[in-house]
Amino acid sequence: MSRKEGSTDLLVDHWLNNAGIKLDYQSSTIKAIDDALHTGSKKLNGNPGYPEYVGLVKDFLIVIEDKGDISDHIFTKNDVITTDDPKVVPKYALNGALHYARHILKHTSYKKCFAFGVSGNEKMHRITPLYVDERLDYQQLPDVESFISFNDKNIDEYYLQQVLHEDTDEEKTTADILRDAATLHESLRTYGQLKDVDKPLVVSGILLALREGESHNFNIDDLTGDTVKTDGDKIMEAIKSNLQRSNVQPTTKRDKLINQFRIITDSAKLNTVDIQLGMTPLHYYTDFINKTIYRDIRYTKSSEDYLGRFYGEFMSYSGGDGQSLGIILTPKHITQLFCDLVDLKPTDTVLDPTCGTGGFLIAAMHNMLSQTDDESQRRNIRRNQLHGIELQDYMFTIATTNMILRGDGKSNLKNEDLLVQPAAKLQTEAMATVGMMNPPYSQGSKEHPEEYEIHFIKHLLDSCLPEARVAVIVPQSTMVGKSKAEKQYKADILKHHTLEGVITCNPNTFYGVGTNPVIAVFTTGIPHDANKQVKFIDFRDDGYKVRKHVGLVATPQAKDRRQYLLDVWHGKVTASTKFCVTSTVKATDEWLHSFYYFNDEVPTDADFNKSIGDYLSFEFAMIMQGRQDLFQGEQQLSLLGERVKIPALNDCKWESFNITDVFPTIKRGKRLKNADHRPGKVPYVSSSAINNGVADYIQEDDNTRTFSNCISLANSGSVGSAFYEPFKFVASDHITHLKLKYDNSFVYLFLTTILEMQKSNFSFNREINEPRIKALKIMLPVTDSGEPDYDYMEQYVKNLMIQKYKQYLTIICQQKK
Repeated sequence: MSRKEGSTDLLVDHWLNNAGIKLDYQSSTIKAIDDALHTGSKKLNGNPGYPEYVGLVKDFLIVIEDKGDISDHIFTKNDVITTDDPKVVPKYALNGALHYARHILKHTSYKKCFAFGVSGNEKMHRITPLYVDERLDYQQLPDVESFISFNDKNIDEYYLQQVLHEDTDEEKTTADILRDAATLHESLRTYGQLKDVDKPLVVSGILLALREGESHNFNIDDLTGDTVKTDGDKIMEAIKSNLQRSNVQPTTKRDKLINQFRIITDSAKLNTVDIQLGMTPLHYYTDFINKTIYRDIRYTKSSEDYLGRFYGEFMSYSGGDGQSLGIILTPKHITQLFCDLVDLKPTDTVLDPTCGTGGFLIAAMHNMLSQTDDESQRRNIRRNQLHGIELQDYMFTIATTNMILRGDGKSNLKNEDLLVQPAAKLQTEAMATVGMMNPPYSQGSKEHPEEYEIHFIKHLLDSCLPEARVAVIVPQSTMVGKSKAEKQYKADILKHHTLEGVITCNPNTFYGVGTNPVIAVFTTGIPHDANKQVKFIDFRDDGYKVRKHVGLVATPQAKDRRQYLLDVWHGKVTASTKFCVTSTVKATDEWLHSFYYFNDEVPTDADFNKSIGDYLSFEFAMIMQGRQDLFQGEQQLSLLGERVKIPALNDCKWESFNITDVFPTIKRGKRLKNADHRPGKVPYVSSSAINNGVADYIQEDDNTRTFSNCISLANSGSVGSAFYEPFKFVASDHITHLKLKYDNSFVYLFLTTILEMQKSNFSFNREINEPRIKALKIMLPVTDSGEPDYDYMEQYVKNLMIQKYKQYLTIICQQKK
């Protein structure tokens, strides 16, 4: 066994332990499997042969083969994994895994198998699962990052989703919630004619009345439509009793809640028997809610914020004001993730100072209760360890209802404005060791800087006990800090608290809202050490996808992606920089993965073939259109010379360079409105990803800015697209020109490919500006002295171009004749 393969064996063993899976290593303690492997050699000669790991999880056979080099991952012929070639099967991980899986299934009574090919190292690796059935047919499934989906707890669900393509119970629950919300919304609108803000309040009040029914003090059958003591009076009487029974204190708080429910008694429409229903709308709603949402909340041990989901659905159906108020409810998988990111313990006290419907508090309660069987501790968690603040009256009422239905956490909810509460007062009242928050979005301005999301973060950090763990989810612009006030808040945070890391989330996390969120995690009361390595993670691929008519749902990869994130976050595994970058930080930095990350992978021949091929295709098209004036034409071939043997890309030494060290001249183009374009022959280069960036041909004048023989880099639009422009061109303000100390077309062409590899740093929401381009790094081959090896770059491109150029020029000459 090679040293590389041995280290991969150890890595697989580590991953299996993390997932709670126990398999045999290069042997089998299961007699049937061991007997089968006596003739299982990968050389197909009938001798003994054993996979790296083999065993059972429930009734699934698990087989793992690994290789130390990622290039030895898989070999296919006509898109079929080869298992009949004795020279191929031993060499490739997935081929070997499939061979062993088929051999064991053929010689035993097992019927289902997951076979894995694993290759590479901790930083750069592949884990590819195959499902092999009793007919020995296989399905290749999407790569995974861990084995978490294949332990006792998760393997049946994975099999159901990924192999059988059926919905899991969780997906069915989501569909049920949406269906119930749609039905209830329609009936609230049709029979109750309620305003948007009143719909969730009616639902909340009915839920409290139903809870009082457990004490035999309320019965749905008593809702008879009586005109003296109305159904609303009966429900309100039950609400008052339940608030008192739940020990909601003080009396003023109870009175405020009761006042929020007045719509139930005051609405004549709700309390009048509807001819179509044959009962009052309140009776109909109460019966419906009892059969759907109430039983789920009361008797299902779930962290699902059902009331929050209903509120969100009501707003989406009716075009309500949730988003305009900055209210963006947090999905359950995010509230649960927060608990793991801060390593929540049953001894913690949690504060959410903008608690909305109580989603974070519900998740925290569920998580903490699941960690203890001590009834005294469980009672203390409900009564004393969950604190929330909510400004909006009706949201506060929903949150209170949520917590009453789940325990005693409601006693620590307050209907107040966080920003007017002194941090020192909150710190001594809540004594919070954990903070969680999703603050109002897009409310801040120069006139009201206190409403910037970053100020909410600072206030929460100041309001928790020293060394508390705080997690927040905010728009990624919060971590940039555009305004002077935001920059100052960031500086103040680092002066008093420690930034642990920032996680870039799936852009669809708040589906339908149009916000690109990030999660930031802090430790309070400890000034940020200038040398601290902070984690910046790209978690946009979180395993959640948008499903039509349903919204964001978990795919089979969601558990795996989540576990990988947590393993990286807690330092159990080391990830590639594409997933996680660690760096020191300054207040002036953009606290985002895209700011600190640069693609440090060595480009491939295929990368250069594409970019240089695209350039030559454009050049050829221009010459065919009679624009020889833009290029050197036939002269170019003589500049290429003959091919020279040079090292392969992977055999060179590569180092990172700041872009300003490579391009001493970096200058942006000039804005030129379309109406000011005068037709001409000078290329106009803008932010296009095609046609070498050329969007038009115009005349140059005093209002234009021209460049030549340089690289154009798109600042916006097709942001990050890079092209070599050998001719004079008019530059729009959407591109920046990059110029070397000396002109060399071949080096420029090499560098366009290098720059294209950094495109993932930018997006529609993160365009290229002066600070970002100056912070950009690129990988280059270097000489023995560590300087950029421009001679190598030139010859590499020449070698690549010689054959293509000869072909193009031959065609051009034929066309001229």
